[in-house]
Amino acid sequence: MSCMDSTDAGSYTAAMPEGTQRRLTTIVAADIAGFSRLIGIDEEGTLAAQRGHRTELIEPLLAEYHGRIANTAGDSFLFEFASAVEAVRCAVAVQEGMVTRNGDIPDESRIEYRIGINVGDVIADGDDLLGDGVNIAARLEGLADPGCIYMSHTARDQIRDRLEIELEDPGDIEIKNITRPVRVWRWSSNSELVSIVKEEAAEVELSLPDKPSIAVLAFDNMSGDPEQEYFSDGITEDIITSLSRNSGFFVIARNSSFTYKGRAVDVTQVSRELGVRYVLEGSVRKAGNRIRITAQLIDGISGDHIWAEKYDRDLDDIFELQDEISLNIVSSIGVPIFASEAKRTQKRAISDLSIWDLQIRAIHRMYGFTSDDIVESRRLGEEMLERDPNSAFAMAWIANCHFHEFALGYGRNTRKMLGQAVELIRQSIGINEENSISHWIKGNLDLYFLSRHGVAIGEFERSLELNPNNHLAHGSMGAALAYCGKADEGIEHIKISMRADPRNPGMFFRFNALAQCHFVAGRYQQALECCEKSQLRRSDSHEAMILTAVCQSQLGHLEAAQVSLQEWRETYPNMTIARIYKPPFQNAGDLDRYLDGLRQAGLPE
Repeated sequence: MSCMDSTDAGSYTAAMPEGTQRRLTTIVAADIAGFSRLIGIDEEGTLAAQRGHRTELIEPLLAEYHGRIANTAGDSFLFEFASAVEAVRCAVAVQEGMVTRNGDIPDESRIEYRIGINVGDVIADGDDLLGDGVNIAARLEGLADPGCIYMSHTARDQIRDRLEIELEDPGDIEIKNITRPVRVWRWSSNSELVSIVKEEAAEVELSLPDKPSIAVLAFDNMSGDPEQEYFSDGITEDIITSLSRNSGFFVIARNSSFTYKGRAVDVTQVSRELGVRYVLEGSVRKAGNRIRITAQLIDGISGDHIWAEKYDRDLDDIFELQDEISLNIVSSIGVPIFASEAKRTQKRAISDLSIWDLQIRAIHRMYGFTSDDIVESRRLGEEMLERDPNSAFAMAWIANCHFHEFALGYGRNTRKMLGQAVELIRQSIGINEENSISHWIKGNLDLYFLSRHGVAIGEFERSLELNPNNHLAHGSMGAALAYCGKADEGIEHIKISMRADPRNPGMFFRFNALAQCHFVAGRYQQALECCEKSQLRRSDSHEAMILTAVCQSQLGHLEAAQVSLQEWRETYPNMTIARIYKPPFQNAGDLDRYLDGLRQAGLPE
């Protein structure tokens, strides 16, 4: 456990205890990636190597760059610097030094550091540092990949034009227990900044798909009213969905294209980072019952403008307008439009703009993945259903919220909740059989709740038939194939999902599915690596926590497995083998290995 989970600064009053003081400083949080795994493999060797790195590399660099050790706890450090420039120089020198020191060390035994840097207000209690400024640095460290540095925007501003280092801008990130999003910057010890998808696919760069590819950036809200932001986002999302239904296109999902929202970006950079040929950008201005939309399509490779248009319409025409924009894009690029796809694109289940308004708000709220987010998203779905009792989308969305409450461990009466979800999704598909998302939701319920593997795979196939770019269906198909024992086929679908949406906030789901694929194939070390990546993106990913203990047991690292399981049991202290959720393995032998790993890790019967 990291020493950085400090008391929040908000708990201090103006009358601070004697010996404490506030100051503005630069905080560097660092820890060892995969420390429990390394200890499980070779405890004495790992501790000896860590001592060597500290005395031979870290402490000399701290002296050189005028930093000090504020807190330590086993695998983690907290450093303080008076200068942000020297803090970053020191952090980069540590990471580059570790590359050299790890040169002859086998991959599985290497010690690699994750580092987070923040400039902020802290509370000094003796030599220890506490407060919000420390918490942000610690959370950034938790997000960083091994060998990388994440720094806050405040830290980056301090080093701007002072250091010649290459930084990647992942955008704003929601950080646990921090009330506001934090803008982050990323540095990697590699000459090229490797994304999640590059790392998984072992590719040097994202190559262009073999068919026309496009990213639709979030349309700018020109209404002058921040409350209308969701409206312009909703129009953008509908255009993405409309384009996705055309099998002749490869379309980047909204979560990834929206990471550029609110930033002045070069479309050639977007094209390169997301691996697409075309980029659509535009703006929305809403005034009363009138709306103006501008849109322009750009070739991201050459920078040439292919098509641009301005539309002035009544709000009543919004859905026809979205389809018109999509069809103009398709025809401008020269993608053939199949009759059935064009018909589906133009078929609208919503005629009431207020219901569409609720739909957009519900979708947005889901992306936070907290309990409150999902409950509120479900409430908005229920309000939709009250206004339109025949809304197929509302039924499907409520079912989806119920499923996520189950998947993330938020629901209490799981069987009743999922029973309601099954009935709702049945009704939804009965009203509108041609909704790709509904079939994806039904497939998840069939797989995880009813263990109907063949039915679930059929639903995912139908979902992809209706929307070939539904990255969610590809991810779930990958998991379903893994549970059927077809691990390598499953990995291919998961890679497609990750390629289509490389910056999805739910990426931990994809890593969990990859981990299950490797577990089924008996590749326990690779499964562990995927679990670690999942937890880097969501520290309380219960599926990853449990599977970590299982795989450590299967590798014979029983002490590490017991530690991992105990961390999970802090949340579920009364859990037993009999009560724990059993993943839907089709082969009894896979479930036996899974439960055997839990028994060895110490879960009682």
